[in-house]
Amino acid sequence: MVDLAIIGGGPAGLSAGLYATRGGVKNVVLFEKGMPGGQITGSSEIENYPGIKEIKSGLDFMEPWQEQCFRFGLKHEMAVVNQITKNGAHFTIHHDGGKTTEARAVILATGGSPKRTGILGESDLWGKGVSTCATCDGFFYKDKEVAVIGGGDTAIEEAIYLTKMCAKVYLIHRRDAFRAAPVTLEHARNNDKIEFLTPFSPIEITGDKLGVTGVIIEHTQTKQRKELVVPGVFIFVGYDVNTQVLRQDDGSMLCACDEYNSVIVDLSMKTNIPGLFAAGDIRINAPKQVVCAAGDGATAALQAIAYLDSAH
Repeated sequence: MVDLAIIGGGPAGLSAGLYATRGGVKNVVLFEKGMPGGQITGSSEIENYPGIKEIKSGLDFMEPWQEQCFRFGLKHEMAVVNQITKNGAHFTIHHDGGKTTEARAVILATGGSPKRTGILGESDLWGKGVSTCATCDGFFYKDKEVAVIGGGDTAIEEAIYLTKMCAKVYLIHRRDAFRAAPVTLEHARNNDKIEFLTPFSPIEITGDKLGVTGVIIEHTQTKQRKELVVPGVFIFVGYDVNTQVLRQDDGSMLCACDEYNSVIVDLSMKTNIPGLFAAGDIRINAPKQVVCAAGDGATAALQAIAYLDSAH
């Protein structure tokens, strides 16, 4: 039996571990299938985390987080968690190989990942001009032209955001119709810096050793192709949250989730299940920023401490 199980070792999970152990919880175990750090470790440059003035790679940025958390007694178990169930007052963490761990409280911080288009050049140039975060990387393209791929609310909103620093934004969507809210779409159409390219599909992201040089697009009807010369391509074609561990044997979810399977929490990171908290990118309305995920983790840990104290 552990007092607190933390599932996921990104910024939210590590921050939760730090605050829980320093807050006096004796037996805190972080379950992460690899070395902690999260998807941010794949970022080539981080320069917007408060208090860190040096530009660092994601890997270098996250390395001291691990050391700091483990210093206060956080235990790391390298294991794949397949499912979380609850029987009575306690939770059961189900691992690969049939192993289980009982926990009095759980913080779920398994994050998520942006969907990829799968087009040529995308993987090779990921982090080298291909991005899924305008807030993170838009500044690098100040006064330059960029391309945005996608047709939902996020794509439109991020395209509008990019016009604050970019000279021009090409918005590429494979259909003439958009899934985005009409009012958001209207704002984009009224923005002189946004050029709509529909119905076009991205075919290839081109580049060299320095990074992205352009994107080749094809008209879905005429099959005519053209290349946009841009140093940055932002992809917003969906986001997968890693909430599979909440799926129960009967197909239901352990706690309340929205239509995208993001976990519904209040401002205290509490789910509708006592003792179960969610932090970071898996929760509803997550800003998907490292600093926000860290704050979520700290909040969840403080609430978990209060829950454990009240459960004695």
